[in-house]
Amino acid sequence: MPKPPEAKLCPLCGKPEAPEHAPFCGRGCKDRDLLKWLGESYRIPGPPADEQHDFGRVDSEGDAG
Repeated sequence: MPKPPEAKLCPLCGKPEAPEHAPFCGRGCKDRDLLKWLGESYRIPGPPADEQHDFGRVDSEGDAG
């Protein structure tokens, strides 16, 4: 006999997940998680980013012709 699926819990507070805010329990935890990403509380391990390199930069020199 298969086991019933386990209730998924909010990763921040541990309350049951709300389907409309999955994987969070509600808008409060969903917004709190976003603020942690925007405020750089969460970090992905890796080498430091090269701040001197301009990605997406378009040089206009030589295109004046």
